[in-house]
Amino acid sequence: MALSKKTIEICKGTAPLLVEYGEAIATRMYENLFTNYPQTRALFSEAPEEQNKKLAGVIIAYSANIDKLHVLSSTVDSMAKRHVKINVKPEHYPMVGESLLQAIKDVLGPVASDDIIEAWKEAYFFLGNILISRENDLYTMA
Repeated sequence: MALSKKTIEICKGTAPLLVEYGEAIATRMYENLFTNYPQTRALFSEAPEEQNKKLAGVIIAYSANIDKLHVLSSTVDSMAKRHVKINVKPEHYPMVGESLLQAIKDVLGPVASDDIIEAWKEAYFFLGNILISRENDLYTMA
């Protein structure tokens, strides 16, 4: 399955917003995640500032390269290895996705139109499925 052309255009179009507000979105995402799913806190051992910077960087890179994902292959592989190391499972992805989409709404306010939220929902779960597949391979090899 591929991302829709509309999703690619919208996500690439939000790249400047993400550069400006990425860390605020990441900070809010973790607040949402830990409030709504406190059991996920154990998966994150880094300092919150480091987590926020990493997540913001991934979101920005993804939005800028969403039409050429091969550019992100080493990043995706590193993420998958990190996820396996900290025991991320497929059931965590909906929790993070919900928290991220809410954070985009919270931080961007009315700029986060329904089209933007739907595009990022599609984009998030598309990348999530890639990560889950890679993580399954890594878990199997372990």
